[in-house]
Amino acid sequence: MQNGIKMEAKDLNFWYGTKQALKNINIKCPTNKVTALIGPSGCGKSTFIRTLNRMNDVVPATHVEGEITLDGESILSQKVDVVELRKLVGMVFQKPNPFPKSIFDNIAYGLRINGMRNRQKIEEIVERTLKESALWEEVKDRLKDNAFGLSGGQQQRLCIARTLAVEPQVILFDEPCSAIDPIATAKIEDLIHKLKAQYTVVIVTHNMQQAARVSDFTAFMMLGELIEYDETGKIFTNPTNKLTEDYITGRFG
Repeated sequence: MQNGIKMEAKDLNFWYGTKQALKNINIKCPTNKVTALIGPSGCGKSTFIRTLNRMNDVVPATHVEGEITLDGESILSQKVDVVELRKLVGMVFQKPNPFPKSIFDNIAYGLRINGMRNRQKIEEIVERTLKESALWEEVKDRLKDNAFGLSGGQQQRLCIARTLAVEPQVILFDEPCSAIDPIATAKIEDLIHKLKAQYTVVIVTHNMQQAARVSDFTAFMMLGELIEYDETGKIFTNPTNKLTEDYITGRFG
């Protein structure tokens, strides 16, 4: 790990067909910190976060140039095992997407896919990750129940537990609170604070108050370009760029 930087994008350009969605993005995501991406809809936030674990590979006719590194190693090389990469760089999506299985099996699924057969070890990991995702006390007596019986906020925390089970180093959150209520949102934000002790976190959010509350660093994007990137306190109190100030104070967006 170089200089406390876990992931870095250098001169990153990305196209959907002929449409350029990212233009010369340079962002460093420090280890054990939360980096937030803010900006108006369609500015490239989700596209950027999906380049960090190559989720965009599944979209036809896309093209990427530049460099993305994890611990200083390129993740864009043809030699990279994308399945392995996505274990290291986990993702939690906008809408909770539990599998149509029991609460227990939602978390155990990834472990079993990766060859784990030891029932006791699986049970230990299920309990640990449910505790890490602040869900254990709510579900410990109903692990065999279908995950669809959980509330939206609980389902999102279950998806976080499922991500943690395969021991990632980085967790990407793509607007994780946009489909859940304010009380559930507060729990997820509290959880993100705790998770950064062990993981590096990158979060896309349309909610600027959320970015201010949970992140250490903030990147403001617009029309596929990175307008400004700095410590969150500075971005929200003393931004360098007039566009950043206009967006944060609600003049547009």
